[in-house]
Amino acid sequence: MRKAAGANTAKTLEKLEKSVQAGKYYEAQQMYKSIHTRYITAQKYGEALDILQSGASVQLKHNQVTCGAELAVLFVETLVKGKYPFLHENLDRVRSIYADFPQIALPHHLMDDDDDMQKLSEALVAAKTRVEGCSSFLKAAIRWSAEFGGPRRGSPELHDMLAEYMYSQSPEPDMVKVSMHFVRGNCPEKFASILVNFMGKCYPGEDDLAIARAVLMYLSLGNLRDANFLVDEMRKQLILKQLEFPSTELMTFVNYLLQTLEREAVPLFKILRQKYKSSIDRESLFDELLDGIAERFYGLQKRSGLQGMFGDFFKMMGGEMVA
Repeated sequence: MRKAAGANTAKTLEKLEKSVQAGKYYEAQQMYKSIHTRYITAQKYGEALDILQSGASVQLKHNQVTCGAELAVLFVETLVKGKYPFLHENLDRVRSIYADFPQIALPHHLMDDDDDMQKLSEALVAAKTRVEGCSSFLKAAIRWSAEFGGPRRGSPELHDMLAEYMYSQSPEPDMVKVSMHFVRGNCPEKFASILVNFMGKCYPGEDDLAIARAVLMYLSLGNLRDANFLVDEMRKQLILKQLEFPSTELMTFVNYLLQTLEREAVPLFKILRQKYKSSIDRESLFDELLDGIAERFYGLQKRSGLQGMFGDFFKMMGGEMVA
């Protein structure tokens, strides 16, 4: 259980917080790190966690994302050093830090003059900093959760947090990475909403690719239920918005594939891959995913071993949790 900070620690936290409030961000940051190091050396992990959580939160609340993210990552590293298990109380602390990461909408309707272009440039740089900082923190937390008692692919809630932050804060979100995290989460309804939103602002021809990619990623993990739910939920949401679900050969392939995987139909699976090869070839990742699906559902040997883009993600996120 998390213990209340001692009197000395509480005074230190109060002093450091006042320093941040006074705008002395760098000086406070050095003190947070110095005190953390002393606690770690003395193996006082609880006190170190208190310092780091407080420091990360107060820096983030003052929009000091680089400083806050650094302390947030140190917080997770301390959970690992102290061998803190994946329990609700520890996840709550990670969740609390995440909640303090700024969520800022990019400016719209800027005029084409130097001042506005400068504002846009600054906003884009700030957005990149937010996404990189939050991603580093949550990826570390996902690895901790997988290593210390959580699901082997990492906490679904943490994957959802990362996917949503990457999508909402990136000027041009990488939908491959966003999808990779959402399919490891537990919010297919939210994922469906994100994809519907993406359809409204993506380039022509990207909408069906995004949907197919999401479905195939779910299936590559053996998750037929959420793959079906995602498609059904998107159809419902699009009807409410009076929009149409994409009608392309790729979507026809996805529809047939979902039906085929409901039963033992290896020959039909192979026929579908051949018949819709031109649509599948629109994105190189699809063949890798389909190899994984063939092995997962029918025991067929993977041709690529998922060593491409999807495999790189496996390595990045660390070992068994993404297998």
